Amino acid sequence: MELEKIKELLDKEPEDAVDEILADVEKRYGEIPYITNFMKDMPEIFISRMIYENSVMREFKRMDPKTVELISIAVASALRCEHCLKTHVRVAKRLGVSKEEIFDSVLIASSVSTAAVLAEGTRSVDNAFADEEQGIASSANCSICNINSELPEED
Repeated sequence: MELEKIKELLDKEPEDAVDEILADVEKRYGEIPYITNFMKDMPEIFISRMIYENSVMREFKRMDPKTVELISIAVASALRCEHCLKTHVRVAKRLGVSKEEIFDSVLIASSVSTAAVLAEGTRSVDNAFADEEQGIASSANCSICNINSELPEED
């Protein structure tokens, strides 16, 4: 989203800015997605989120709208976000994306997701056995969320 457009939105009354953004979303998507509709009554959150989303998803010129939707479909598939997936598939269809192109993006997401699971899983197995072989006690805490697994230590 261009800076001038952002300034214009921020200078408006919150309700007017929300209405303008909603009209733009409906024009672009052919519908107002659930999350967008849910947040519309919270202008302080809604406006800043939509400015960011529009800047990332719609306003840059390096990718065409079909490519953006195919990426969105792939990510929604990988994250298993059913609602996002359905929305982006509908939008992609409106843009003329074929069923085969949509399926290809799902296949790519599946391949990358599977690789991520394998990469994390095999590293964990290797680390657990490497620590054992080297006589190092492995940490019981998850490195991502720091939650203790509370599994008993092995003898």
